[in-house]
Amino acid sequence: MQYQIPKGLFDILPYGAENPWQLSEKWHYIESIIHKVALDYGYKEIRTPIFERTELFIRGVGETSDIVSKEMYTFLDKAERSMTLRPEGTAPIMRAFIENNLSSLGKLHKLYYFEPMFRYDRPQAGRYRQHHQFGVEAIGNTSFEQDAEVIDLMLEVYRRTNLKNITLLINTVGDAESRKNFKRALQEFLQPSLLNLSKDSQERFDKNPLRILDSKDEKDIEILKTGPNIFDYLTSRSKNHFTSLLKFLDNLKISYKIDQKLVRGLDYYDNTVFEAVSSDLGAQSSLGGGGRYDKLLSNFGGPDLSGIGFGMGIERLLQTMIKQNSPFPSESFPFVYFIPLDETAKEICFKLASELRHMQIPTEIDLTSQKIQKGLQNANKLGALNCVILGEEELKINKAQLKNLANRSQEEIDLDKLVELIQNQYQNFKGLKHV
Repeated sequence: MQYQIPKGLFDILPYGAENPWQLSEKWHYIESIIHKVALDYGYKEIRTPIFERTELFIRGVGETSDIVSKEMYTFLDKAERSMTLRPEGTAPIMRAFIENNLSSLGKLHKLYYFEPMFRYDRPQAGRYRQHHQFGVEAIGNTSFEQDAEVIDLMLEVYRRTNLKNITLLINTVGDAESRKNFKRALQEFLQPSLLNLSKDSQERFDKNPLRILDSKDEKDIEILKTGPNIFDYLTSRSKNHFTSLLKFLDNLKISYKIDQKLVRGLDYYDNTVFEAVSSDLGAQSSLGGGGRYDKLLSNFGGPDLSGIGFGMGIERLLQTMIKQNSPFPSESFPFVYFIPLDETAKEICFKLASELRHMQIPTEIDLTSQKIQKGLQNANKLGALNCVILGEEELKINKAQLKNLANRSQEEIDLDKLVELIQNQYQNFKGLKHV
């Protein structure tokens, strides 16, 4: 029997990947950028378990969300307790924040995560049943400036990966009072057209009518065109928060587009919501997004602290970079490749290679071929810059052949001077790379 990966999943490979975004070195590059951006903005990493109690996500994400109602990977453990593979990052972080009493360690908490998420979704380009997400959560600051910092951080990842054609969509869903008044007006407007709405929107009509605004159904979109505007129902506090944020983004020269239909897919958002989209992604245009959640922690029984965060899909980020021909660093390669031609030479080469590796010099050794031509072919295939050849003749005179594979020059080097010479060459090589 030949085993195959389950539908909606993918491997990340060191080479031979069908799609270039599945190459591990590209993931390493993205991860390095993300960790650096997060640290530059003062965020610290948090890691939560890959599964949690199911009720955590029902309470946090909301029963009417697509995640809870359609997409969760839920199972019973051996004690018949319902567990769910992590479908999103915010609820587990709220649980960890409360359980570990992090609020006692300061007033402002800036956290980030880079973790796999699991959703039973229809697999398609940009949507996978296991996907990876980078996200941040800033807890303890209600200011619009904190909103701006989180938005700027998200966009900075796209800047450092040289993405183009990114549009920032932004909206406000108001505070609890604003939403209460707007929901009533929206239901009154939609009631006469209720039977003409899509099945999903009919189900959301009583439980969470705001989610109808997020519908992609063409009939729903047409009906909503003449519907009420949430800006007419905002409290003065919510309106001031949003207008102050927009002014602040203007000062930062961050361009945006107000999208009054943007509500995002989670039930816990208050006031600011935002999303980054790319025209190069087709139907699945969203690269990342998030919003403010002023009551989520207290709803979990924690302290009454506000928060704001976002989640960013790494698969879509990589796919967009490749589609836009964004630059990636060169693949890693050995600085030096050893070709021992007999067993004695192999023992000496292994010790020399180990010494160079301890000096953090990328080094490889051919342990199988014992033929110069085959070894050189392997070295070239790996992209090695230099090659050390050691055989019976070289051992007699205590020397090795050092071959530069770029210009094909070759010289004899005393074995006891070889490591120092390669070390100096590597330092010069690193210096040239940074010029």
